[in-house]
Amino acid sequence: MTTAVTVVDLFVYPVKSARGIAKARARLAATGFEWDRQWMLVDARGTFLSQRTLPQLTRIVPEITDDALVLHASGVPALRVPLDNRGEQLPVRVWKDACVGVDQGGAAHEWVSRVVGQAVRLVRVAPDMERAANPEFAGTTPAPLGFPDGYPLLVCNRASLEDLNQRLPQRISIERFRPNIVLSGLPAWAEDRVDTLTLGAVTLRLVKPCTRCSIPSLDPSSGERSTDPLPVLRTFRFDRALLGVTFGENAVIAQGTGCEIERGAECRVTLDAGAPQE
Repeated sequence: MTTAVTVVDLFVYPVKSARGIAKARARLAATGFEWDRQWMLVDARGTFLSQRTLPQLTRIVPEITDDALVLHASGVPALRVPLDNRGEQLPVRVWKDACVGVDQGGAAHEWVSRVVGQAVRLVRVAPDMERAANPEFAGTTPAPLGFPDGYPLLVCNRASLEDLNQRLPQRISIERFRPNIVLSGLPAWAEDRVDTLTLGAVTLRLVKPCTRCSIPSLDPSSGERSTDPLPVLRTFRFDRALLGVTFGENAVIAQGTGCEIERGAECRVTLDAGAPQE
């Protein structure tokens, strides 16, 4: 079964758990969108930090220029981090995955520590780091990773957000769920049954529902507690196999590395006719 849908939003998140950048077009690298989750903050043990425990990360607004990652935050001068990726390599960790990060230096350490209010370091994915999505879901498709939680891309469906908003006391935005790609033209929750997305030379496979943590309960511009969608989602979106509430689908790149995806692009969606329907 196939149907045509439209890409209505694209987002890149250069620094894990910091603000995202809305894009008119985004290029696919082997690990997902170019620059996506290529940097992250770590504690003294090298363990990644996120809005789950450090909501102040929403203060950091990234920008990618020709030669630098530029970080902005209110009340402090911007920080420029060169893109040359030279520096001391450190062992770091994302969940259970042992990774390698390149320390971004003393100035970056001081800046991010000041902004979030505690001692942290900024690291970038090391050029030779080897990390991949779980083959239990990714299958035989190669899915190398930078610093996302577990998969190269997250795809969300605007109609599912609209259905959720009808059930909530206050509407929330799609940014709460930190997608890379947002689609329109699908019925609500039809992403559960999507097998592939094809956009010109690009083919993405949707391989695993995304289980949600507490981050969608935070205002993405302030980090403050706001309308929490999880209790409502739990009433009809709890996945017994994954033991979590789901919204959105994790995706891997079947083909098209080096190509661009544009906002407004039409894409062909192949549905798994054998998947259960609501």
